[in-house]
Amino acid sequence: MEKRVSNGYPTKIVIGTQQLPNDEMLAIVKGYFEEEFKLPVEILEFQAGDIRNAMVSKDIDFAMLGSSSAILGFANGMKVECIWIHDIISTAEQLIVRKDSGIKELKDLKGKKLAAPFTSTAHYSILKSLEVAEIKEENVTLFDMQMPEIYSSFIQKEIDGAYVWEPTLSKMVKDGGYSVITSEDLAKRGMITANVEIVRKDFANRYPELVVSYLKALNRAKIDIKNNHENVVEVLSDYLGQTKAEVDIQVKGSIHLDAKELIQKKYLGNSRERGDFTDTVIDTAHFLYEQQSLTDKPNIERLETFIEPKYAEMLVEEINGRK
Repeated sequence: MEKRVSNGYPTKIVIGTQQLPNDEMLAIVKGYFEEEFKLPVEILEFQAGDIRNAMVSKDIDFAMLGSSSAILGFANGMKVECIWIHDIISTAEQLIVRKDSGIKELKDLKGKKLAAPFTSTAHYSILKSLEVAEIKEENVTLFDMQMPEIYSSFIQKEIDGAYVWEPTLSKMVKDGGYSVITSEDLAKRGMITANVEIVRKDFANRYPELVVSYLKALNRAKIDIKNNHENVVEVLSDYLGQTKAEVDIQVKGSIHLDAKELIQKKYLGNSRERGDFTDTVIDTAHFLYEQQSLTDKPNIERLETFIEPKYAEMLVEEINGRK
């Protein structure tokens, strides 16, 4: 439901997020959003599926979620635009298996019990891993689990392995697991996953300057990540209640691109040329359809409108204008 509007302007901005040590979390901790919006900001934390529901009901204005989850929502009719890539997932997500599972390499996954949160980047990646190994999905048992349940099932030996992210990843390795493939390995094969930012289309149309303000905050955080790694790790470690080592692994396990980099053709693209990330969107939508997460065949023309780089372009123009 539409709300929080007074005299034609929002009385507050509501951001939906998840507990990941990236630019958005850093901008939250450092107060960059309040500084850039000059409006009250409310932060709501969600799991992946719940955050999509909150966007549909207009309870939040912006949302950070995995690329697979965002594409699923958009393909199902969610009226949003993708305006930012928080991080391209590299070694921060991996397929971890038990040492006593009998799995030495990907081909050994056949007949095993595996897990991932369905419709997440990890779900996409585990099924792409099976594709690389030339194993059909029906030849494994795949469970839909969230991270706490995955970890519990792993240490109780109820599953043989799972595609996970931090800090669950490091905990599983500490408790006798090891990696058989990473998202970096998959990305080298063109199977890219990322955490992205979406905005409600009606909000963006009404308040384009606020969308740019949002990206200003994120870009400040990206510069911090690039230039002040140790401080970023310390700040996020305190806020998330994770060890510095856990946060360090996560931050280093992803590729962080600032606004100038994101509007290159290789990523979001710009007003002159479509970005290559659109191909990832289309490929992921087809994948979700094949997995029956999408009931209708993907509409390619509509999918091509999911990425909207103009706000990042506006930010870069403003940055360049200040020099």
